[in-house]
Amino acid sequence: MWDYSEKVKEHFFNPRNAGALADANAVGEVGSLSCGDALKLMLKVNPQTEVIEDAGFQTFGCGSAIASSSALTELIIGKTIDEARKLTNQDIADFLDGLPPEKMHCSVMGQEALSAAVAAWKGEELEEDDHEEGALICKCFGVDAGMIERAIRNNKLTTLEMVTFYTKAGGGCSSCREPLEDLLADVNTAMVAEGLLNAAEAYVFGAAPAPQKKKAQGFIIPDQPPAPAPPPQPSAPVQIAIPPAPPAPAAAVITAKETISVAKIIEEMRPIFHADGGDVELVDIAESKVFVHMTGACSGCQIASLTLGGLAKRITETLGRPMRVLPVAKT
Repeated sequence: MWDYSEKVKEHFFNPRNAGALADANAVGEVGSLSCGDALKLMLKVNPQTEVIEDAGFQTFGCGSAIASSSALTELIIGKTIDEARKLTNQDIADFLDGLPPEKMHCSVMGQEALSAAVAAWKGEELEEDDHEEGALICKCFGVDAGMIERAIRNNKLTTLEMVTFYTKAGGGCSSCREPLEDLLADVNTAMVAEGLLNAAEAYVFGAAPAPQKKKAQGFIIPDQPPAPAPPPQPSAPVQIAIPPAPPAPAAAVITAKETISVAKIIEEMRPIFHADGGDVELVDIAESKVFVHMTGACSGCQIASLTLGGLAKRITETLGRPMRVLPVAKT
């Protein structure tokens, strides 16, 4: 399981400054609901002192995205615009006593939203990031070259794996692997020339082995070795079919409140999972699907379908619309 700090859990279950800020005079938005995580950061700035007097956020994403957004608002309230713009994604992660490497993209999203809000206040033009479909590096998550380069430079990234952790680019279908490699190699070469990176650490195009994992639904599922003969009594596929219910609106958006509700349901049911010799961890939520990671006796057997079925029933009843619970592997 990912090791979340107590501060991450605290800011996830009790986010600060969540919701719209009615009298905001500086707004920064990053991400896309159609592609993945998204964050809208709203600031109330004193025109005379340029001090950020209040902040609010609306986030579409996982628990780490909610916690990072909450931490960001706590860090910038009381600072001047110029002080706030010096904040880095690492500052957000440090404030939360660390984030799992796979979730660092949540802190990067916070820094990107802050940069957009500061630019909006100052009337500055942000570096042009072209989000047209043909110009994106990663179409699965809507990530362009500008964001990737900033993440590489700010965090001195030198591997494709870390670029994916910090931006999500390459975490979907892998079709962007070649342009992603090319960009990482070019930026690292430039950083070496600028004295920002050791030449021995710089990424060289083609240095990484070809991906050995297939991707589905935005989650990594390990390749399976060729199976010998099928077992006499194979286990049933671990997938739950929810009984028919009134259809939900197309592309239903999961709110922060609903995400917290799902996490609390899993926490409440955890003693049951432990009693059965396993565990279930929330990975992500997208529209009508809840993705979980199952370990121990909770995974890979007939009892898994019962576990997921009970969990899906509780979540469906709580949210008031049909939800499916699907198991996924973690990197």
